[in-house]
Amino acid sequence: MALDLSVETSARKAATPGKYLFGPVADFLMLGGSAFLILPILLLVPLEYEGPVAATMVIVAYAVNYPHFAHSYQIFYRNFGRKVRGDGYDKNLQRRYIFAGIVVPVIMGVFFAYGAATANARLLGYAANAMFFFVGWHYVKQGYGMLMVDAVLKRKFFDDRDKKVLLVNSYAVWILAWLQTNTAVTQGNYYGLEYYTFSAPSWIANIALLAAIASTAATVAMLINRWRRNGRALPYNGLVAYVASLYLWILIARINPLWLLVVPALHSLQYLAVVWRYQTNVERDGSGAVGYPRLKVLSLLGPLYRLRVLGFIVGGAALGYLGFWLIPMAMTALIPYDKQVLGSSLFFFIVLIFINVHHYFLDNVMWRRGNPEVSRYLFR
Repeated sequence: MALDLSVETSARKAATPGKYLFGPVADFLMLGGSAFLILPILLLVPLEYEGPVAATMVIVAYAVNYPHFAHSYQIFYRNFGRKVRGDGYDKNLQRRYIFAGIVVPVIMGVFFAYGAATANARLLGYAANAMFFFVGWHYVKQGYGMLMVDAVLKRKFFDDRDKKVLLVNSYAVWILAWLQTNTAVTQGNYYGLEYYTFSAPSWIANIALLAAIASTAATVAMLINRWRRNGRALPYNGLVAYVASLYLWILIARINPLWLLVVPALHSLQYLAVVWRYQTNVERDGSGAVGYPRLKVLSLLGPLYRLRVLGFIVGGAALGYLGFWLIPMAMTALIPYDKQVLGSSLFFFIVLIFINVHHYFLDNVMWRRGNPEVSRYLFR
């Protein structure tokens, strides 16, 4: 017991909180700064290179996009029974875990099963509409969350009024971006299934534009005021994440077809910065965290907690490959359906939308303020 306590104490000392997740440069690049470097370059690349860029991003998806989704499942469903029972969680958070972890996937499963069984392409197309609608909400919420994380790490806090300004601006930019892609009814194709955009009245789009301009101006004014009150300092890397998420990845995402291909990877990289830091702190609290592996070759990685974090990352990559490729391939081979109506990639369509939308719900629970795991493992 004494040995366990001393190891735990050492692990806690090793996890002494700093001002960064990984370091000033790494945080800048991972949280969104890389977007400001990559976008100007892509604007100079001729559009005939869209094919090679798309092929590159498929490879990047294996290393960045898929693990980012998988990690949310690894964290959310860890000790899920305890979360469902409310052991260590308040009633509100317990209900959210049950809803996001059980109710949402059941509802989506029934929806997709019915759509596939009845060969209802129009109904399934609405799922694509839902994903494209919620993706903006997810992006801006994550950008806001990154700003809050960096504010805590830097001890440069925002008060409740500041947070409301930031959130209102986030939602205003999101709605404007969504309306920009829904100014007329157009047909889209997603993994062989057709869907249709909406035709929003121009006056609504104009109101949304004015609201986004006003909220952006209010945000700039608030940040200037906060900069003065915080001793002429702000959580700059978090601010970079916020600006990149709202404006570069959502509002002007369609400025260039090549940029649209790159944005999901940058969003995923931003997520991985926080998740890997979070998991590192989880493993540092584990038994034997500062010990070394018995195998000499593994000891090159350093203490055991690093090896465990690596295992978490590799597990996420494997889980991502399983979810996005092996499962839909197996379902396509084993489950008959009307391919003439629904195309040959139905289960890739279903799995991709299922994981994307479910991911939004999982994150909305996991990273909430008041979640004891967040305060214990992230802000250290």
